[in-house]
Amino acid sequence: MVKLYYYSERDKIPFIFSYPVDRVKKMANELLERYPDKFSSDFNENKETIKNFAIVRSKELRNRIAGYITSNINRNLAQQNASLSYSEDNPEPREEMAQ
Repeated sequence: MVKLYYYSERDKIPFIFSYPVDRVKKMANELLERYPDKFSSDFNENKETIKNFAIVRSKELRNRIAGYITSNINRNLAQQNASLSYSEDNPEPREEMAQ
């Protein structure tokens, strides 16, 4: 991964400039809304899908978008699996003792 280092004139401390997270999230969410069935939980497949459906100027930005999409899909799958396993363990909701 290539990062740009810029030094401040005052104290010569390196600052790392990278893409803002908001930009990555916005682009990833827009792609997920437009093409929800084209993306999967595989990072490399998502990179190729982004190449086909979007114009991204840098490889680093494309990889960050693909990583965000992959983690988002994996998180959603984990939540679905957790809710399914919870509903299988507890077929009837427990009633609270209100008395």
